[in-house]
Amino acid sequence: MAAGPAPPGGCPSAQRPHLSKMERVVVSMQDPDQGVKMRSQRLLITVIPHAVAGEGPRRLGWGASGPALASPHPSLCCAGSDIVEWLIQKYCISEEEALHLGTLLVRHGYLYPLRDPLSLLLQPDDTPYRFQTPYFWTSTQWPAAELDYAIYLAKKNIRKQGALVDHEKPGVPSVLEQGPERGSCTARPRTWISTGGRYVLGATGRGGLADPCAGHLTGLVSQIEYCRKALGRTRVKSSVCLEAYLKFSSQHGPHDPIMSGCLPSNPWIADSDTYWVVNAPSVAAPTKLRVDRWGFSFRELLEDPMGRAHFMEFLRKEFSAENLSFWEACEELRHGGQAQVPALVDAVYEQFLAPGAARWVNIDSHTMERTLEGLRRPHRYVLDDAQLHIYMLMKKDSYPRFLKSDMYRGLLAEAVVPPETKWRVFPFMRKPRRSSPSPALLASMEPAAAAGGPRGGDGEA
Repeated sequence: MAAGPAPPGGCPSAQRPHLSKMERVVVSMQDPDQGVKMRSQRLLITVIPHAVAGEGPRRLGWGASGPALASPHPSLCCAGSDIVEWLIQKYCISEEEALHLGTLLVRHGYLYPLRDPLSLLLQPDDTPYRFQTPYFWTSTQWPAAELDYAIYLAKKNIRKQGALVDHEKPGVPSVLEQGPERGSCTARPRTWISTGGRYVLGATGRGGLADPCAGHLTGLVSQIEYCRKALGRTRVKSSVCLEAYLKFSSQHGPHDPIMSGCLPSNPWIADSDTYWVVNAPSVAAPTKLRVDRWGFSFRELLEDPMGRAHFMEFLRKEFSAENLSFWEACEELRHGGQAQVPALVDAVYEQFLAPGAARWVNIDSHTMERTLEGLRRPHRYVLDDAQLHIYMLMKKDSYPRFLKSDMYRGLLAEAVVPPETKWRVFPFMRKPRRSSPSPALLASMEPAAAAGGPRGGDGEA
């Protein structure tokens, strides 16, 4: 069949220069007067099609999974030797160059080998080749249709070959099926992408090679994965989010020096440093705001030296103080000097992790295996897994009991509430006593002043 313009269903993509040149060569090869010599073949009702080329009829097959074709219309084919000879005469090139150019045409899907579709090489003998129709050219894209795949599966079931072979499974190209025209035998490589239990058809190339537009298919696969994850993502209602924001704001509002001020005063604008004194790392009695923050989160409790000291006292009463000691040792290892890392690792292992250690901590077997493997080459982060395990153990078990204990309630009851000093939080926001009026007010005041000036002058006199 002579080449012509792409069918209306296709959509021309951005043409590459080498594709344009190859398509012009293919169009010239199909010229009825000066093109390659064509031979007619007739497709019979059989699984393995037959073609007439060179030395007469030969059995040509697509493999065991090829579809059965039935068409009374003739189809044109040509031999590989005819193609090589035409290229040599047309472009005055050597036989090696002609073979290379013909192989490129085969690999890009412009020529389809009828005898061995998996061999993408141009053979300079009587091997028959068929020109692909422009519908299957690399520069043409067509919309994917699931109906084509359904028809293909129905054909396999009729032949009692319902199971998909390797090259037909999802994600693997080269599914051979009948072309859009009734009398054409075409190899239409595609990929069937599994989406939620069904298959979506996507083109991956022509002639058995990767499609130059494979980036489009990759983008389609990534979009499918993104949508699949989005459907499974937990959605939170707007009302729930707003309630969480309101709760957070109401909880942290009294502790924000900008919103509520500093008690007893802001040391940056006052001469008193009482605020720094009552909030020192170690004091006799903490402030009520400071003790309240310990209940916000476990991280707030550990970041405050005084809160960590009271938590250590609570753990001693529960006979689990070694957990917090191990966490502190890991923090010292992580933020300590590099020269002391090997010695600190050995000390922590001997004190907390070694069999029969004096302050042994309870760590699961998998975490212990990873930790022991890392101890062969110690570094400052070698105990991160064990530290995280102990941290989560204290957060989920010991920390809630600490907040409900009599010790924490006593700290809240005995906490100090500093008396408020009468200082403005932002003195620069204080309105000056003698401020200049706006130009708009001055403009409106001028007529009134001019009219009342004489009377005012008479009154004053």
